[in-house]
Amino acid sequence: MTARSHTIGATGAPLESAFLLRDQLASGELSAEALVEKCIARIALREDDVRAWVWFDAAAARSQARRLDAHRASGGHLGPLHGLPVGLKDVIDTAGIPTQNGCPLDKGRVPERDAFLVERLRAAGAIIMGKTVTTELAYFVPGKTRNPHDLGHTPGGSSSGSAAAVADGMVPLAVGTQTGGSVVRPASFCGVTGYKPTFGAIPRRGVLNQSQTLDTLGVFAADPLSAAMAAEVLFGHDPADSASSDAGAPVLLNGAQAVLNHAPRFAILRPPAWDRVEPEYREALAAFYARLGAVGVDVGLPAVFETAELQRRVVNFAEMAHNFRGYVDRDVTALGVATQAAIEEGKSVSACEYLAAVDCRGALNVALDEVFAAADAILCPAALGVAPDGLSSTGDSVMNGLWTMAGTPAITLPLLTSKAGLPLGVQVVGRFGDDAGLLRVAHWLYAQMA
Repeated sequence: MTARSHTIGATGAPLESAFLLRDQLASGELSAEALVEKCIARIALREDDVRAWVWFDAAAARSQARRLDAHRASGGHLGPLHGLPVGLKDVIDTAGIPTQNGCPLDKGRVPERDAFLVERLRAAGAIIMGKTVTTELAYFVPGKTRNPHDLGHTPGGSSSGSAAAVADGMVPLAVGTQTGGSVVRPASFCGVTGYKPTFGAIPRRGVLNQSQTLDTLGVFAADPLSAAMAAEVLFGHDPADSASSDAGAPVLLNGAQAVLNHAPRFAILRPPAWDRVEPEYREALAAFYARLGAVGVDVGLPAVFETAELQRRVVNFAEMAHNFRGYVDRDVTALGVATQAAIEEGKSVSACEYLAAVDCRGALNVALDEVFAAADAILCPAALGVAPDGLSSTGDSVMNGLWTMAGTPAITLPLLTSKAGLPLGVQVVGRFGDDAGLLRVAHWLYAQMA
């Protein structure tokens, strides 16, 4: 594997940065309608191959764009995402638009109200382009989406369509969810930036509840500044989500652009299952770390993390069994085999096992205090290797699940390419609650190494 010269799409052309597009839209250099037409043309050209969308209405997108252009022409206030097209994972409620959770039992489901984050996007001037494919109930049963870099490979999951749509240039921004590795892993497989914020940073009202202890909303973009810009709009407090923080939303974009007085320090970790990482990827990461020089230091992972993925699985499956009981009661045979198996495993979890696993999060972050006392961020693999060949699996989330369990913010940067030309990312992890700090370090790393 080699370092990537810049962020590229599936056809080799540079991906468009939402951060740069924002300024063109605000100045009038680019109209919202022109940008939407470009996205529509790309979807028309590639959707039969990539299959990223489960619902897309070109007329609705054009109508939103024209309304926004008219608003700008009248001198109206422009929102921070004015005119930017966004794809939404099909587990996020959209009023009057189908939200079917990748599940046959939800076919034809049309919510009456937008999710919290959709309200935020609309208020910020974003254009809802459509709903992107998810795996069944945001778990592991694949949808129809294929990796735009090689259609024979998985795009990852469960935010399959969101990652693929950004990677193929269909939209500059998309939103997904992560309960194990469903933002960071598909971003790595598809060659885009995937940012999972601190747990609870983006309220989840109106989003499929698979695991209330783990479910985290995240964004896909070409680069860290675009991800920061989109996420800043979504951060906030919502009393309807018990995990939602009322501490006040941080200033992510300005924080990410803040000038560093010195190069950040990186703790280079080899998580559990390191021996399962593909040899070519391990070699590429070693070369990448060597390029960092003195700012990268090998650090041992605290021992408590050895069981973090197991504890995450206990929490995830127990909460799936509880939250998806309505699907089971309606017709469990309509669910995929993998989903059924996870629910059955969750039913067998005892109360003591579950509560002990939930308590694990606090211990993980206490253990990380020592790591972050010596470093600004953690570097580690974003996946086990390149996107697996075939479409029967979305890959393994073992390199992401421990950070989801800890609730720490994480971002994958598209900085490596395999000898076969498939993208792979570098995962950067920050301290719980310090999303601005993580994005600042990620932007520095991306600017230095892309």
